[in-house]
Amino acid sequence: MQKTIGIRHEDKYVMERRVAITPTHLKKLAEQDLKFQVQSSPKRIFSDAEFEQAGAEIVSDLSKATVIFGVKEMPSSFFKTDKTYVFFSHVIKGQAYNMPMLKAMMQQKCQLIDYEKIENEENKRLIFFGKYAGLAGMINSLWSLGQRLQEQGVDTPFLGIRQAYTYNSLDEAKAAVAEAGAAIATEGLPAHLSPMVIGFTGYGNVSIGAQEIANLLPSIEITPEQLLLLDEQKAVRNVIYKVVFKEKDLSEPLDQNAEFDLQHYYRHPEAYRSQFEKYIPKITVLMNCMYWDDRYPRIVTKDYLSMLYRQGEPKLKVIGDVTCDPDGSIECTHKGTEIEDPVFVYNPFERKHYMGFEGEGLLVMAVDILPSELPREASMTFGDALFPFVKAIAEADYKNSFEDLVLPSAIKKALILHKGELTPAYKYIEKFL
Repeated sequence: MQKTIGIRHEDKYVMERRVAITPTHLKKLAEQDLKFQVQSSPKRIFSDAEFEQAGAEIVSDLSKATVIFGVKEMPSSFFKTDKTYVFFSHVIKGQAYNMPMLKAMMQQKCQLIDYEKIENEENKRLIFFGKYAGLAGMINSLWSLGQRLQEQGVDTPFLGIRQAYTYNSLDEAKAAVAEAGAAIATEGLPAHLSPMVIGFTGYGNVSIGAQEIANLLPSIEITPEQLLLLDEQKAVRNVIYKVVFKEKDLSEPLDQNAEFDLQHYYRHPEAYRSQFEKYIPKITVLMNCMYWDDRYPRIVTKDYLSMLYRQGEPKLKVIGDVTCDPDGSIECTHKGTEIEDPVFVYNPFERKHYMGFEGEGLLVMAVDILPSELPREASMTFGDALFPFVKAIAEADYKNSFEDLVLPSAIKKALILHKGELTPAYKYIEKFL
C-alpha cells in the first residue's frame, strides 16, 4: 500500500519559512513511487506552485498523510492516532514547555523522530541547520553592533549591514559584510573600539558558520592566551581579532591540582567551574555557538555583568547568543527572540530586559530560528542531508515491535516515541513528564 508523506505548514513563528523537503527533493522522491501532500502556506520560501509542479498535491490539512515532516514543534491538537511525525521536538533535555506536546503524542500512540538525534555510529549529527544558524547569527550580530554603536553616537562601517532576512540571498549578505570589511581595512575603526575582538564559543557547525562570515572582515586569529596578553595600545585599528574558545578555555577543575580532561569534563561537569570571566573584558562581540545544558557552568552570569558594569562602560557591546538557551549559558538571555523583534538590552543594574537597541546595558541578539533568515539555502542543504532517509521513514512498518522495526540505524537512534511509548534510549524523559 502506497503511503502518503505530508509536509506541514510551519506556524510556531510568523517568520518561519523553512521546509524539510524542498520541491527539488520531492520531485526525485516522487519518482521513487512516493506520494506527497503539501499543506498550503502563504509564507514558505518555496511556493505552493513549486511543490505542485514537483508532483505534490496541495491540501489544507494533512489528515490523509501517514508520515508528516515539519521543522519546528507542532501544536498538541495537531497529532492523530498512529501517525509518524518528524521534526525538531526539543524534548531531549526535558524542556518543560514541550512536555504537554510530548504527552499528547503519547496519548495518540504516535511515532516521533527527532532530527537532532539522527546520528552516525560516532554520535555525530547527520541532519542539521546549525551552520546556517551561525551564518545568520554572525550577520545579525554585526548588524546589531552597528545599530547599537550608532545609538551610542558612533558611526562605523557595520551600519552598511542589514538583518540577515532582508537579503535576497546569502551571497548578497556576504557582499555587504565584505564591503564593510573593505572599509575597515582602508579607514580603520574608531580608536576607542580598537582592538575589536570577536569571540566564538565552540567549534562545531554553528561556530564554523559564524566564522565564515567573520572571515569576510580583515581579521587575525589569536588564541585565548594571546588575547589575555594583547596590548591594546599597540593593536591595529584596521583588523578584527578572532578568538575561538574551547571547553578547556571555558572551564577549569574545582580541584586546583587537577588538569583539564575533556572526557572527564563531559562525564562530570559538576567537578568544574567557569573561568571565562577573565576573557570577557577584552571581547567586543561574543558569539555563543556551543552546546550547553544545565549540568555545565554558565559562562556569563547576571552577577558578573552587574559587577562588570559597575566598573564603567565595558568593551563588550553585543552578545550573539546563537545557542539561545533561556536563562542558560548566557544567563541574561531570558528568552529566544523573534526575527521581527530580534534584540534586547539587558540592564545589569535593574536586571531587566528592554526590547530594541536603546537603554543602558548589554545588547543581546537571541533569535530562536536563525536559519529561517536564510530559508532557501538552509532548506536546500537540510533537504540534501535528509533525502537518503525519507523513503525508509515513509515505508517502515511501525506496527512491528521496536526490536523488529526496520529502519536505518541513524533513524532508529532518533526514534523517541514508538506507538506512543518512549523508546529505550529516551526512557529518562519520563522523569520530566
